[in-house]
Amino acid sequence: MSRKHAEHHEEHPDETWLVPYSDLLTLLLALFIVLFAMGKTDEKKMGQMGRSFHIAFGGGGTTMFPFDNMAPQMVPGENPPASTNRDLPNKFEVPPTAASGGNALTQAALRETVQLLQLKEAVDRYIKMQGLVGQLETQSTDDGVRLRIKDSALFPSGEAYLRPESQKLAADIAKLLAGLPQQIVVAGHTDNVPINTEQFPSNWELSGMRAVNFMRYLLLQETALKPQNFSAIGYGEYRPLRLNTTEEGRSKNRRVEVWIIRAQKQPNS
Repeated sequence: MSRKHAEHHEEHPDETWLVPYSDLLTLLLALFIVLFAMGKTDEKKMGQMGRSFHIAFGGGGTTMFPFDNMAPQMVPGENPPASTNRDLPNKFEVPPTAASGGNALTQAALRETVQLLQLKEAVDRYIKMQGLVGQLETQSTDDGVRLRIKDSALFPSGEAYLRPESQKLAADIAKLLAGLPQQIVVAGHTDNVPINTEQFPSNWELSGMRAVNFMRYLLLQETALKPQNFSAIGYGEYRPLRLNTTEEGRSKNRRVEVWIIRAQKQPNS
């Protein structure tokens, strides 16, 4: 009896399946909540549901929504040209049932929130798989998703051409951005250490040329990327993340950022 009792206590059933199972249940619950909300006509409740979903998944998490039904818009603050749904690619065409009305706009904003969270999660997985923590990071904001790349991961010091070993990173980022309808802004940033060369009289030129070169390389890697959706800008030293009084702070400030700008405004309560 004692031997059987000991053997009974030595057996430990494998319960690792509980983790993916609980994740699946959570995703299914989120799916049904969103589908239920999208079927309602109360715009205020729909907006609250969209913001709750955004907050709940702001730290990451998979979704079951494809990158579709998203209509490209202009960068916030610009006047959009007159157009109809017939001008949009079929992949992002707005469904006939959601062609007009405030509720349709709310649903589009919710779909875009899910789409951008999918993008952030895909990039976060890539960062972990490639061991790029500290070199590349993502952030979700009210305006969209930002990819922040440390300058040393792309360029030699004081130069604006991509290092050969960084070209794979740029090509992979281009693949992750392929198919997105949003406006994408590539921004270059430097620290406050002056530069005065024939090619770069100041940090303005250095940051701007880095942004342009990185943007151009992205577009060359993926034909699915639309040049009309891209723009590049150089901020020089004037938008620092940290104080430039230490080497660590200056290292943080030297970066390239890729902004995927939200096309649909999030609904107000």
